[in-house]
Amino acid sequence: MHCSVVPGVAPSSSPPSDTAPDSWEQEEDVKARAAAGLQSALAALNVNAKPFIPNVDAAVFVPTFLQSSPTEISNSDGHGRSVRACGGVSSIVSWFTSVITECHLCRLAPVENGGGTEADMAVEVETWEQKEEPGEGEPGGGGALGGEGGSSEEAQGREEVEMMEEEEEEELPVLKVIPLPPNAPKKEHVNVVFIGHVDAGKSTIGGQIMYLTGMVEKRTLEKYEREAKEKNRETWYLSWALDTNQEERDKGKTVEVGRAYFETEKKHFTILDAPGHKSFVPNMIGGASQADLAVLVISARKGEFETGFEKGGQTREHAMLAKTAGVKHLIILVNKMDDPTVNWSLERYEECKEKLVPFLKKVGFNPKKDIYFMPCSGLTGANLKDPIEECTWYMGLPFIPHLDSLPSFNRITDGPVRLPIVDKYKDMGTVILGKLESGSIAKAQQLVMMPNRHTVEVLSLLSDEVETDEAVPGENLKLRLKGIEEEEILPGFILCNAENLCHSGRTFDAQIVIIEHKSIICPGYNAVLHIHTCIEEVQITALICLVDKKTGEKSKTRPRFVKQDQVCIARLRCAGTICLETFKDFPQMGRFTLRDEGKTIAIGKVLKLVPEKD
Repeated sequence: MHCSVVPGVAPSSSPPSDTAPDSWEQEEDVKARAAAGLQSALAALNVNAKPFIPNVDAAVFVPTFLQSSPTEISNSDGHGRSVRACGGVSSIVSWFTSVITECHLCRLAPVENGGGTEADMAVEVETWEQKEEPGEGEPGGGGALGGEGGSSEEAQGREEVEMMEEEEEEELPVLKVIPLPPNAPKKEHVNVVFIGHVDAGKSTIGGQIMYLTGMVEKRTLEKYEREAKEKNRETWYLSWALDTNQEERDKGKTVEVGRAYFETEKKHFTILDAPGHKSFVPNMIGGASQADLAVLVISARKGEFETGFEKGGQTREHAMLAKTAGVKHLIILVNKMDDPTVNWSLERYEECKEKLVPFLKKVGFNPKKDIYFMPCSGLTGANLKDPIEECTWYMGLPFIPHLDSLPSFNRITDGPVRLPIVDKYKDMGTVILGKLESGSIAKAQQLVMMPNRHTVEVLSLLSDEVETDEAVPGENLKLRLKGIEEEEILPGFILCNAENLCHSGRTFDAQIVIIEHKSIICPGYNAVLHIHTCIEEVQITALICLVDKKTGEKSKTRPRFVKQDQVCIARLRCAGTICLETFKDFPQMGRFTLRDEGKTIAIGKVLKLVPEKD
């Protein structure tokens, strides 16, 4: 078959029927679709032609005009025209284009399929491939001729490759950790937990704070915005800085407690982004137990605040759990103030405030000292870092400067080592995560894991992903331990120093406040106990006495049952041995929550540890 197409040069528009059929059984179909002239052409095809094997070891073709010096060299191009070599890249490109076009127009001698030797075919194809090479590798070709032009093209090529590589790298889930420079001076560590009803905007505010403090690059956020737009969720992109899990991003709900870091002039903050959904309250308790400061996010949007605050809403439960977990200071961020239904209205702000204050007072927060209200918008970042003009009635500091101006927390640096374990995993040894509650830990220090009494050695110490030699209370640590297997550790275990071990046991007496329970509670009642980072099944074995809420007087007789809103002292027995301390000795390890059927039933504090009978 005679073909008028030059090998190596694709025809400008070829109908799909020009290609050979996938199998010869399909020949009828091809003939039916093809033009009448193609039928004879197919019949004349030499199907026994040897397959083409390219010569991969062939030397790289360099045109003669590139080999010479960059002075004017006249080369004949086969059409009676000469090419000047000093024209730079553009002249070469135009020359190649004209040659290919003219060759296509004057139809070079047609090559017969299967005609000639295999070597001839190889040479024919090779030369065409080689002729295309300088055209494709413009940057290289231009470098010898055009000097600067070539290098800029090369640089552009390199930039494109780097951009491609960076995009590929970004496809990996972005870690929530931004390492800080190791030589930075040590600032006070403060753990801030974001709590509140589902969809109040906790993750969005966290993401916005990270962007405003420079912990997330603008480019990364733009990428999230594009991806969120594709899913018709353009307002969710900021929360993706903290919700790295695909499931969390798809549903727009936080499940695990997200972690991130940001710094101000005086302090180093760890954001703990707690889930708002009622199904994930146990995760939220774990996050709140590590916090020094809680930020209760409420939505000012019509209907949303009411849903969160009514019975069954998470605004009430989270505020109460934060107080139980030992959070002393509470900042209430009234979010979504930019919403069209609110539009920075002082009336709506005051309405939310009036409803919340009496409840927070009942939970145990002092409205004058412990609570601070401020309006904001997480999506636009208004009143988070800089004050805004729309809100003329708010005279206080924006959120981040306010956090920076808070007084320092009292830490027990010379006390016994107490580090409740939040999580553990294997990574070149056993790694544990937790917040150091008291004492200080140094590298190569010998410690004891309670309640199993395993002696361990600290191999390395990371504080917020930065390696250090020593850690002080309040820091979130990652320790690599020697002398214990990952399987032997459970969340809720405590790392102590050998001289001063923490108490462990199964039975204790505690003062309990029944917050929400439809029926009565009698001895034999089972619930789930949340104490520091430990979760354990517990049974109320005996009710010792009732306590009067106002006077604090204890009843002389033993009650047969307790009901909602009553305070009692009871004996509790856990299913397994746990680490705990009395509230008087060590408050962080002496307060607890009782939960049942997905609700918080009671809060309490440990009064006395009962020794086990032999």
